[in-house]
Amino acid sequence: MLKVLIANRGEIARRIIRTCKSEKVATVAVYSDADKNMPFVREADEAVHIGPPPVPHSYLNVDAIIDAAKRTGADAIHPGYGLLSENEGFARRVQEEGIIFIGPAPEVIGQMGDKLTARRIMQQAGVPVVPGSENSLDTVDDAASVAADIGYPVMLKASAGGGGIGMQICQDEASLRQAYQSLRGRAKAYFGNDSMFVEKYVERPHHIEVQIAGDQHGNVLHLLERECSIQRRHQKVLEESPSPFLDEKTRELLCQSAVLAGKAVGYTGVGTVEFIVDENKNFYFLEMNTRLQVEHPVTEEMTGLDLVSMQLAIANGLPIAIDQGEVKALRHAIELRVYAEDPVTFLPSPGTITLYQPPVMEHVRIDDGVESNTQVTPFYDPMIAKVIITGTTREEAIERAIHAIQNFQITGIKTNIPFLLEVLSDERFREGNYTTWFVQERAANPKK
Repeated sequence: MLKVLIANRGEIARRIIRTCKSEKVATVAVYSDADKNMPFVREADEAVHIGPPPVPHSYLNVDAIIDAAKRTGADAIHPGYGLLSENEGFARRVQEEGIIFIGPAPEVIGQMGDKLTARRIMQQAGVPVVPGSENSLDTVDDAASVAADIGYPVMLKASAGGGGIGMQICQDEASLRQAYQSLRGRAKAYFGNDSMFVEKYVERPHHIEVQIAGDQHGNVLHLLERECSIQRRHQKVLEESPSPFLDEKTRELLCQSAVLAGKAVGYTGVGTVEFIVDENKNFYFLEMNTRLQVEHPVTEEMTGLDLVSMQLAIANGLPIAIDQGEVKALRHAIELRVYAEDPVTFLPSPGTITLYQPPVMEHVRIDDGVESNTQVTPFYDPMIAKVIITGTTREEAIERAIHAIQNFQITGIKTNIPFLLEVLSDERFREGNYTTWFVQERAANPKK
């Protein structure tokens, strides 16, 4: 692999460029009109304009991206996360064009992108799954029948999508019937697929994911877990590792289940197996993300491994250079996502960043995609930066995180920095006693 085109933008493009430069791999950036002056465009060895700001006309324009790869002689494409990273058709097209896709096989992306198919595969592999429907529910009566069998509350989900758009909690039959048609319509509009299914809703769960890596020689190993339970609108805001909730026995069982999941689909590349864990430490498969995660730096800083470097090596056909026994939690790591958003309503806050001055401190890593005078547009995700902090203990990492975020200067737009400081100072977080309901519970009872 001599040249990699990065089919993405912003901080993840810069992060991939950084590893490629260290490994003497040339890089090609693609950019829209809105991003022509962004740092990632300057830092790549080459840059190709691919269209206007709206993503369907630029970063989701498969023909333009393939053409850019061919014109620049790129022999591989890294999709980053989001955008085309879990698009089965894109991965297949890249391979058909004779270009290396830095990720798993297209069919694996397709299997794991359909949640019902993923459930069936995991059940067959012996990975615990949440009780729920085994097939697509064609009518609201079908959904109500399954829900009655497994008991309320339930989670109504779109088979082809996730996040806040693709799921809804239903406390009883009336709320399920009310939610069914609207969620189905959203699923059709956003994912092009309106198939639905129902799962038992696990109340007050932890959202814990396991990083895995698999090579083309049949090796699959885990890189330990990340606790991702601080969320708003089903989207993560803070992640840490090791999880303060898990004991060693549960951690081992969880990580081994993730390895089983990877082996069940012949996973190649770096990916993540997500679980929900109840208050009694029973865990259930949630989904598999067939790409690099936003929060991958948590694992990198905790283990000392470079996950992008692993991706490049695996895509080159090399075996994973370490074995399972060499994966260790060397330190505690926390990642804070800094967003251009109102810290109370969490609504996006586009505008011009008049001053951008991240903290420069020992034990603090900044992955960002902006600088002073950068325009935060409504066209893209409003994340500005990720602040990754390490400590020899969790307590030390938290104190360093508070210090770092207090010294992060951003003017011209609203950010969620005040919210992040409140989280880090909250006694429930400090005690490690929090679930995915942390944000809602804190709003109802904002004790310190």
